[in-house]
Amino acid sequence: MGRSYEDFEVGATYRSRIGRTVLDADNVWFTALTMNTNEIHFNAEAAARTEWGRPLVNSCLTLALVLGLSVADTSERSAVNLGWERVVLPNPVFAGDTLWAETEVLAVRESRSRPEHGIVSVRTRGLNQRGEPVIEFSRSFMVPKREAAVDAFPAADAEWTI
Repeated sequence: MGRSYEDFEVGATYRSRIGRTVLDADNVWFTALTMNTNEIHFNAEAAARTEWGRPLVNSCLTLALVLGLSVADTSERSAVNLGWERVVLPNPVFAGDTLWAETEVLAVRESRSRPEHGIVSVRTRGLNQRGEPVIEFSRSFMVPKREAAVDAFPAADAEWTI
């Protein structure tokens, strides 16, 4: 279940095993949930008057989806995200686009404040179905060393009944 600190090497690249198609409902719900009132995300008539001619997917949803797609490969065991360095949006995302995540390890070091953890810095990009980058960001997170990792699956004392 996820990588421990010792599993990360500078230069390693991970690609998400699955892609995720963004639905119009995803965009509208996320935009409403985050109280974003920019109509370019939910008003087809207003969006039709823009250079794109249709609603744009909320960029924070793009960030959340691509990050989520990268978690199994990077921070599934992570204790916490420590920081975000930069977020760039080179191409728009529209409902119907399918996104994948690609992540490269930039730096790995032991934590000075928590010796049972290490700090990993990565850059991640989201690619659409045409291979175009739609988002790029860098972040760092704290991850436990192998001996400090805890298996969260509950211990079952009960016998099987079937």
